Amino acid sequence: MTVTATQIVMPGRVEPHGLEHRDTDLPAPSSGQVMLRMEATGVSFAEQQMRLGRYYDQPAFPFVPGYDVVGTVVATGPGVDPGLTGGRFAAVTKTGAWASHLLLDAADLVAVPDGLDPSEVETVLVNGITAWQMLHRLAKVRRGGTIVVLGANGGVGSTLLQLARHAGITVIGTAAQRHHDLVRRLDATPVDYRDPDMYEKVRALVPGGADAVFDHVGGSGLKRSWQALRRDGTLVSYGAASAKNADGNARLPFLAAYARIKQWHFSPNARRAYLYNFWDGIKQRDTFRARLREDLTSVLSLLAEGALVPQIAARLPLGRAADALALAESRTVAGKVVLIADEAGS
Repeated sequence: MTVTATQIVMPGRVEPHGLEHRDTDLPAPSSGQVMLRMEATGVSFAEQQMRLGRYYDQPAFPFVPGYDVVGTVVATGPGVDPGLTGGRFAAVTKTGAWASHLLLDAADLVAVPDGLDPSEVETVLVNGITAWQMLHRLAKVRRGGTIVVLGANGGVGSTLLQLARHAGITVIGTAAQRHHDLVRRLDATPVDYRDPDMYEKVRALVPGGADAVFDHVGGSGLKRSWQALRRDGTLVSYGAASAKNADGNARLPFLAAYARIKQWHFSPNARRAYLYNFWDGIKQRDTFRARLREDLTSVLSLLAEGALVPQIAARLPLGRAADALALAESRTVAGKVVLIADEAGS
Protein backbone atom coordinates (compact mmCIF):
# COMPACT_ATOMS: atom_id res chain seq x y z
CA MET A 1 0.00 0.00 0.00
CA THR A 2 1.03 3.61 -0.49
CA VAL A 3 0.29 6.27 2.13
CA THR A 4 0.51 10.03 1.72
CA ALA A 5 2.35 11.35 4.76
CA THR A 6 2.29 14.93 5.99
CA GLN A 7 5.81 15.97 6.99
CA ILE A 8 7.26 19.04 8.66
CA VAL A 9 10.49 20.08 6.96
CA MET A 10 13.35 22.11 8.39
CA PRO A 11 14.57 23.79 5.16
CA GLY A 12 17.58 25.60 6.60
CA ARG A 13 18.55 28.01 9.35
CA VAL A 14 15.13 29.61 9.67
CA GLU A 15 13.00 31.02 12.44
CA PRO A 16 10.41 28.57 13.81
CA HIS A 17 7.72 29.86 11.46
CA GLY A 18 10.01 29.18 8.52
CA LEU A 19 9.28 25.45 8.86
CA GLU A 20 7.63 23.98 5.77
CA HIS A 21 4.87 21.42 5.26
CA ARG A 22 4.91 18.83 2.51
CA ASP A 23 2.96 15.75 1.50
CA THR A 24 5.04 12.73 0.52
CA ASP A 25 3.97 9.34 -0.79
CA LEU A 26 5.48 6.60 1.33
CA PRO A 27 5.93 3.16 -0.25
CA ALA A 28 4.90 -0.04 1.48
CA PRO A 29 7.33 -1.16 4.19
CA SER A 30 10.32 -3.07 2.87
CA SER A 31 11.91 -6.13 4.48
CA GLY A 32 12.23 -5.70 8.24
CA GLN A 33 10.24 -2.46 8.30
CA VAL A 34 6.88 -1.27 9.60
CA MET A 35 4.79 1.77 8.80
CA LEU A 36 3.88 3.71 11.94
CA ARG A 37 1.02 6.19 12.20
CA MET A 38 2.25 8.95 14.50
CA GLU A 39 0.18 9.63 17.62
CA ALA A 40 2.70 11.75 19.53
CA THR A 41 6.14 13.18 18.92
CA GLY A 42 7.94 15.97 20.72
CA VAL A 43 9.95 19.16 20.59
CA SER A 44 13.29 18.67 22.31
CA PHE A 45 16.41 20.78 22.72
CA ALA A 46 17.86 18.82 19.81
CA GLU A 47 15.38 20.32 17.34
CA GLN A 48 16.06 23.78 18.73
CA GLN A 49 19.75 23.30 18.01
CA MET A 50 19.09 21.72 14.62
CA ARG A 51 17.11 24.78 13.56
CA LEU A 52 20.28 26.79 14.08
CA GLY A 53 22.47 24.18 12.41
CA ARG A 54 24.21 23.58 15.74
CA TYR A 55 23.28 20.02 16.64
CA TYR A 56 26.26 17.69 16.62
CA ASP A 57 26.18 15.44 13.54
CA GLN A 58 22.78 16.63 12.28
CA PRO A 59 21.80 15.88 8.67
CA ALA A 60 22.16 18.41 5.90
CA PHE A 61 19.22 20.74 5.27
CA PRO A 62 16.46 20.16 4.27
CA PHE A 63 15.27 17.30 6.50
CA VAL A 64 12.34 16.20 8.65
CA PRO A 65 13.12 16.62 12.37
CA GLY A 66 11.63 14.62 15.23
CA TYR A 67 13.76 12.75 17.76
CA ASP A 68 11.24 10.19 19.04
CA VAL A 69 7.72 8.97 18.38
CA VAL A 70 4.78 7.01 19.72
CA GLY A 71 2.35 5.50 17.25
CA THR A 72 0.38 2.57 15.91
CA VAL A 73 1.71 0.09 13.37
CA VAL A 74 -0.52 0.17 10.28
CA ALA A 75 1.49 -2.10 7.96
CA THR A 76 4.37 -4.55 8.14
CA GLY A 77 6.99 -5.50 5.58
CA PRO A 78 8.36 -8.92 4.63
CA GLY A 79 9.97 -10.74 7.53
CA VAL A 80 8.03 -8.79 10.17
CA ASP A 81 5.37 -10.38 12.36
CA PRO A 82 2.04 -9.17 10.93
CA GLY A 83 0.67 -9.42 14.47
CA LEU A 84 2.38 -6.10 15.20
CA THR A 85 -0.30 -4.36 13.13
CA GLY A 86 -2.62 -2.39 15.39
CA GLY A 87 -0.15 -2.36 18.26
CA ARG A 88 1.18 0.80 19.90
CA PHE A 89 4.94 1.23 20.00
CA ALA A 90 7.58 3.81 20.83
CA ALA A 91 10.83 4.44 18.96
CA VAL A 92 13.81 6.78 19.02
CA THR A 93 14.41 8.15 15.54
CA LYS A 94 16.80 11.12 15.94
CA THR A 95 15.11 12.68 12.89
CA GLY A 96 11.99 12.00 10.84
CA ALA A 97 9.28 11.80 13.50
CA TRP A 98 7.55 15.11 12.72
CA ALA A 99 5.31 13.32 10.25
CA SER A 100 1.87 11.77 10.17
CA HIS A 101 3.38 8.42 9.05
CA LEU A 102 6.92 7.08 8.91
CA LEU A 103 8.81 3.93 8.01
CA LEU A 104 10.88 2.34 10.77
CA ASP A 105 12.90 -0.80 11.34
CA ALA A 106 10.76 -3.17 13.37
CA ALA A 107 13.79 -3.92 15.56
CA ASP A 108 13.70 -0.33 16.85
CA LEU A 109 10.18 -0.61 18.26
CA VAL A 110 9.49 -0.85 21.99
CA ALA A 111 6.01 -1.97 23.05
CA VAL A 112 3.95 0.57 24.99
CA PRO A 113 1.97 -0.87 27.95
CA ASP A 114 -1.80 -0.83 27.53
CA GLY A 115 -3.66 2.12 28.96
CA LEU A 116 -0.91 4.71 28.68
CA ASP A 117 -1.61 8.01 26.91
CA PRO A 118 0.67 8.44 23.85
CA SER A 119 1.46 12.06 24.79
CA GLU A 120 2.47 11.02 28.28
CA VAL A 121 4.66 8.24 26.91
CA GLU A 122 6.27 10.74 24.54
CA THR A 123 7.54 12.84 27.45
CA VAL A 124 9.62 9.95 28.80
CA LEU A 125 11.15 8.51 25.64
CA VAL A 126 14.50 10.20 24.97
CA ASN A 127 14.12 12.21 28.18
CA GLY A 128 13.43 9.11 30.24
CA ILE A 129 16.14 6.95 28.70
CA THR A 130 18.66 9.78 29.06
CA ALA A 131 17.77 10.41 32.71
CA TRP A 132 17.72 6.69 33.55
CA GLN A 133 21.07 5.94 31.95
CA MET A 134 22.81 8.97 33.45
CA LEU A 135 21.49 8.25 36.96
CA HIS A 136 21.72 4.46 37.04
CA ARG A 137 24.32 3.47 34.44
CA LEU A 138 26.85 6.31 34.82
CA ALA A 139 26.51 8.07 38.17
CA LYS A 140 25.18 5.00 40.04
CA VAL A 141 24.08 7.13 42.98
CA ARG A 142 23.01 5.11 46.01
CA ARG A 143 19.87 5.57 48.09
CA GLY A 144 20.42 8.38 50.57
CA GLY A 145 22.76 10.31 48.27
CA THR A 146 22.35 13.90 47.06
CA ILE A 147 22.52 15.10 43.47
CA VAL A 148 22.39 18.48 41.72
CA VAL A 149 20.35 18.80 38.52
CA LEU A 150 20.84 21.89 36.36
CA GLY A 151 17.72 22.83 34.41
CA ALA A 152 15.44 20.91 36.76
CA ASN A 153 12.27 22.17 35.04
CA GLY A 154 13.22 20.79 31.62
CA GLY A 155 12.27 17.47 30.07
CA VAL A 156 15.35 15.55 31.18
CA GLY A 157 15.71 17.54 34.39
CA SER A 158 12.18 16.95 35.65
CA THR A 159 12.47 13.25 34.81
CA LEU A 160 15.77 13.04 36.69
CA LEU A 161 14.08 14.58 39.74
CA GLN A 162 11.39 11.91 39.71
CA LEU A 163 13.72 8.98 39.09
CA ALA A 164 15.93 10.18 41.92
CA ARG A 165 12.95 10.55 44.25
CA HIS A 166 11.85 7.01 43.42
CA ALA A 167 15.38 5.78 44.19
CA GLY A 168 15.52 7.55 47.57
CA ILE A 169 17.97 10.25 46.44
CA THR A 170 17.83 13.89 47.56
CA VAL A 171 17.85 16.48 44.75
CA ILE A 172 18.85 20.12 44.46
CA GLY A 173 17.47 21.52 41.21
CA THR A 174 18.38 24.77 39.48
CA ALA A 175 15.66 26.62 37.58
CA ALA A 176 14.21 30.08 37.03
CA GLN A 177 12.13 31.42 39.92
CA ARG A 178 8.87 30.88 38.04
CA HIS A 179 9.55 27.12 37.97
CA HIS A 180 10.44 26.70 41.64
CA ASP A 181 6.95 25.51 42.57
CA LEU A 182 7.30 22.68 40.04
CA VAL A 183 10.69 21.73 41.46
CA ARG A 184 9.21 21.64 44.97
CA ARG A 185 6.25 19.54 43.80
CA LEU A 186 8.78 17.00 42.59
CA ASP A 187 10.31 16.94 46.09
CA ALA A 188 13.50 18.78 45.14
CA THR A 189 15.03 21.93 46.60
CA PRO A 190 15.11 24.77 44.04
CA VAL A 191 17.97 27.20 43.49
CA ASP A 192 17.68 30.17 41.10
CA TYR A 193 19.98 29.53 38.13
CA ARG A 194 20.15 33.28 37.47
CA ASP A 195 21.64 33.93 40.90
CA PRO A 196 25.35 34.82 40.46
CA ASP A 197 25.96 32.95 43.71
CA MET A 198 24.14 29.82 42.51
CA TYR A 199 26.99 27.43 43.22
CA GLU A 200 27.58 28.96 46.65
CA LYS A 201 23.88 28.38 47.41
CA VAL A 202 24.25 24.78 46.28
CA ARG A 203 27.35 24.33 48.45
CA ALA A 204 25.45 25.70 51.47
CA LEU A 205 22.78 23.02 50.93
CA VAL A 206 25.28 20.20 50.61
CA PRO A 207 28.49 21.34 52.36
CA GLY A 208 30.35 18.08 51.78
CA GLY A 209 29.67 18.17 48.05
CA ALA A 210 27.14 16.34 45.90
CA ASP A 211 27.28 12.68 44.95
CA ALA A 212 26.59 13.71 41.35
CA VAL A 213 25.99 16.83 39.28
CA PHE A 214 24.07 16.64 35.98
CA ASP A 215 25.04 19.57 33.77
CA HIS A 216 23.37 20.29 30.41
CA VAL A 217 24.77 23.83 30.18
CA GLY A 218 28.50 23.26 29.68
CA GLY A 219 30.76 26.20 28.95
CA SER A 220 32.60 28.01 31.71
CA GLY A 221 30.21 26.75 34.39
CA LEU A 222 31.28 23.15 33.86
CA LYS A 223 34.28 23.65 36.14
CA ARG A 224 32.00 24.94 38.90
CA SER A 225 29.88 21.81 38.54
CA TRP A 226 33.02 19.69 38.91
CA GLN A 227 33.99 21.61 42.03
CA ALA A 228 30.53 21.04 43.55
CA LEU A 229 31.19 17.30 43.87
CA ARG A 230 32.18 15.40 46.96
CA ARG A 231 35.53 13.62 46.92
CA ASP A 232 34.13 10.50 45.19
CA GLY A 233 31.34 12.21 43.25
CA THR A 234 30.45 12.04 39.56
CA LEU A 235 29.93 14.80 37.01
CA VAL A 236 27.72 13.97 34.05
CA SER A 237 27.75 16.53 31.22
CA TYR A 238 25.03 15.98 28.64
CA GLY A 239 24.77 19.16 26.60
CA ALA A 240 26.13 22.57 25.73
CA ALA A 241 23.11 24.83 26.12
CA SER A 242 25.37 27.78 26.83
CA ALA A 243 26.63 27.60 23.23
CA LYS A 244 23.22 27.31 21.57
CA ASN A 245 23.33 30.76 19.96
CA ALA A 246 27.09 31.00 19.54
CA ASP A 247 28.71 31.46 16.16
CA GLY A 248 31.31 29.14 14.72
CA ASN A 249 31.74 25.38 14.52
CA ALA A 250 28.98 23.57 16.44
CA ARG A 251 31.36 20.73 17.32
CA LEU A 252 33.86 22.88 19.19
CA PRO A 253 31.90 23.20 22.49
CA PHE A 254 31.52 19.41 22.63
CA LEU A 255 35.15 18.77 21.77
CA ALA A 256 36.28 21.25 24.41
CA ALA A 257 34.00 19.65 27.01
CA TYR A 258 35.17 16.17 26.01
CA ALA A 259 38.83 17.11 26.45
CA ARG A 260 38.20 18.72 29.82
CA ILE A 261 36.09 15.82 31.10
CA LYS A 262 38.65 13.23 30.01
CA GLN A 263 41.35 15.17 31.86
CA TRP A 264 39.24 15.31 35.03
CA HIS A 265 38.14 11.68 34.82
CA PHE A 266 41.68 10.34 34.60
CA SER A 267 43.29 12.81 37.02
CA PRO A 268 44.60 11.26 40.28
CA ASN A 269 41.47 11.62 42.41
CA ALA A 270 38.40 9.56 43.27
CA ARG A 271 35.96 11.75 41.36
CA ARG A 272 34.68 10.76 37.92
CA ALA A 273 33.45 12.75 34.91
CA TYR A 274 31.47 11.60 31.89
CA LEU A 275 30.20 13.20 28.70
CA TYR A 276 26.89 11.43 28.13
CA ASN A 277 26.08 10.53 24.54
CA PHE A 278 22.69 8.94 23.90
CA TRP A 279 24.06 7.25 20.79
CA ASP A 280 27.15 5.79 22.42
CA GLY A 281 27.58 2.21 21.25
CA ILE A 282 25.32 2.54 18.20
CA LYS A 283 27.91 0.73 16.06
CA GLN A 284 27.06 -2.40 18.04
CA ARG A 285 23.45 -2.00 16.99
CA ASP A 286 22.02 -5.16 18.56
CA THR A 287 23.59 -4.34 21.94
CA PHE A 288 22.48 -0.72 21.67
CA ARG A 289 18.89 -1.75 20.89
CA ALA A 290 18.81 -4.25 23.75
CA ARG A 291 20.04 -1.66 26.25
CA LEU A 292 17.59 0.96 24.98
CA ARG A 293 14.70 -1.50 25.17
CA GLU A 294 15.65 -2.56 28.70
CA ASP A 295 15.96 1.01 29.98
CA LEU A 296 12.83 2.33 28.27
CA THR A 297 10.82 -0.65 29.52
CA SER A 298 11.92 0.23 33.08
CA VAL A 299 10.90 3.86 32.57
CA LEU A 300 7.52 2.97 31.07
CA SER A 301 6.85 0.61 33.97
CA LEU A 302 7.37 3.50 36.39
CA LEU A 303 5.04 5.64 34.26
CA ALA A 304 2.38 2.93 34.35
CA GLU A 305 2.75 2.62 38.14
CA GLY A 306 2.38 6.38 38.61
CA ALA A 307 5.90 6.75 40.01
CA LEU A 308 6.65 9.03 37.05
CA VAL A 309 4.25 11.89 36.37
CA PRO A 310 4.55 13.19 32.80
CA GLN A 311 5.44 16.87 32.58
CA ILE A 312 3.53 18.10 29.51
CA ALA A 313 3.94 21.79 28.77
CA ALA A 314 1.47 21.78 25.86
CA ARG A 315 -0.11 19.53 23.23
CA LEU A 316 -0.33 20.96 19.72
CA PRO A 317 -1.32 19.29 16.42
CA LEU A 318 1.42 18.49 13.92
CA GLY A 319 0.22 21.27 11.65
CA ARG A 320 1.20 23.77 14.36
CA ALA A 321 4.78 22.53 14.66
CA ALA A 322 6.08 26.07 14.16
CA ASP A 323 4.06 27.31 17.15
CA ALA A 324 5.24 24.34 19.17
CA LEU A 325 8.89 25.02 18.40
CA ALA A 326 8.51 28.72 19.22
CA LEU A 327 6.85 27.84 22.52
CA ALA A 328 9.59 25.37 23.45
CA GLU A 329 12.25 27.97 22.64
CA SER A 330 10.52 30.66 24.69
CA ARG A 331 11.89 29.15 27.91
CA THR A 332 8.61 30.02 29.61
CA VAL A 333 7.28 26.48 29.97
CA ALA A 334 8.01 23.53 32.23
CA GLY A 335 8.08 20.04 30.79
CA LYS A 336 7.86 18.99 27.17
CA VAL A 337 5.92 20.41 24.24
CA VAL A 338 4.21 17.51 22.48
CA LEU A 339 3.00 17.28 18.89
CA ILE A 340 0.00 15.06 18.21
CA ALA A 341 -1.76 13.89 15.06
CA ASP A 342 -3.63 16.68 13.30
CA GLU A 343 -6.98 14.91 13.49
CA ALA A 344 -6.53 14.42 17.26
CA GLY A 345 -5.77 18.09 17.76
CA SER A 346 -8.34 19.61 15.48
